[in-house]
Amino acid sequence: MSLIYLTLEQAIETHEKTVDISGGGAKGHLDVEKLGSCLEHIQNDDYYPTFEKKLTHIFFCANKFHCFEDGNKRIAISIGAQFLLLNGYVFAVQRFLREMENISYHVAAGLIDKDFLEEIISAVITDDIDDESLKLKIFTVISQELS
Repeated sequence: MSLIYLTLEQAIETHEKTVDISGGGAKGHLDVEKLGSCLEHIQNDDYYPTFEKKLTHIFFCANKFHCFEDGNKRIAISIGAQFLLLNGYVFAVQRFLREMENISYHVAAGLIDKDFLEEIISAVITDDIDDESLKLKIFTVISQELS
């Protein structure tokens, strides 16, 4: 199956709409070239051989690279959902939006690393997000912030 990839222009447009719809904030760009690079690199199947790895890289980069003045966690969720929709994962989008809202904060805070993020995203896509061992692992990781 050939995947449909987001362009940087689509991601920027999605950012602007996301900021407008989700309560506002600055729409300025800080370093969108980093996001453009990410969107280009995920097309390399040698580095990102699975859909989950590609989606994880998009989410992680959009969240952590601070490409925009505001809304970086929100854009990670929005373009992740858009990537799912473009590639026929309609069944997983609502779950992705719901589950990744809390996860995005903990990725930004550095509590969830990229490998664990991939595990979570895979569980969201396959509808295994309610697995008790995964829930316990998420709880253990994010409870570090409370310590």
